[in-house]
Amino acid sequence: MASNPAFNRLEKDAQSGYAGFQGQGTQGANPGNVSYAQQGATDQWGSQQQLQDMYNAPTAGPTDTGRVTMDDVIMKTLGLFTLVLGFGAVGWVVADQNPGLGFMLLIGGMIGTLVLGLVIAFKKTLSVPLIVGYAVLEGLFVGAVSQVFEEIYEGVVPTAALATVATFTGMFLAYKFGLIKVTAKFRRIVTMMIFGYAIFAVVNFIYAMVTDTPFGIGGGGPLGIGISLFAVGLASVSLALDFDMIERAIATGAPQKYSWLLAHGLIVTVVWLYIEFLRLFARMRE
Repeated sequence: MASNPAFNRLEKDAQSGYAGFQGQGTQGANPGNVSYAQQGATDQWGSQQQLQDMYNAPTAGPTDTGRVTMDDVIMKTLGLFTLVLGFGAVGWVVADQNPGLGFMLLIGGMIGTLVLGLVIAFKKTLSVPLIVGYAVLEGLFVGAVSQVFEEIYEGVVPTAALATVATFTGMFLAYKFGLIKVTAKFRRIVTMMIFGYAIFAVVNFIYAMVTDTPFGIGGGGPLGIGISLFAVGLASVSLALDFDMIERAIATGAPQKYSWLLAHGLIVTVVWLYIEFLRLFARMRE
């Protein structure tokens, strides 16, 4: 999915028919499409009774055939989220006790997740260790940046966390009940908006560093708050695209290993939403 580098990778693989994937774990599949009329069938597969048992076996489900399921995605998402929270706590403590080291975690985590995210998205083979490593780096970054914001704007972190949970729940329900329709046109529009905002974010970061302005363009004024509101809205809408990509991956029979990529992409969007809420509420406190 173009709105998310990880999902963009899965989208391309889906279009190529998940090249290189051979149906794994097909034990138990109904072999009704196999001809048993040939004389050598019994010798190849065993006794006639074994053949009959195989024929009568129920059709294999997604788990049996090595295809991704919703349970796979949920479990992988919870696992990665646990890593983010755990290492987020580490990043918070380090930043609290040693501000200098905390700042290094903040900058290093931001650059590290950017580089690692691109590697995950464009690497030819899916690497679970890279995805796990990304969650670790992301956790350290989130913990460090959260501690810095909380130190300056007391109470902003729990507010941002609550807003993230509420927005995630609201977007999921809106998508599930059809209040938000994800169409090809919708994806293209959101994709262009995200690419545009990504370019702006880079420019804004450079501007903030050069001018020593905490939030960059707009600061804590009306323009800055407007920019943050736009970013929160964009991240929220991206969740709908992520939900749609997960459903499409399951419907098209993506290999089970792609549950890691789907979980990774969803976590990336949730963290982005949380960071944008942090910036919004901090700007409103200026």
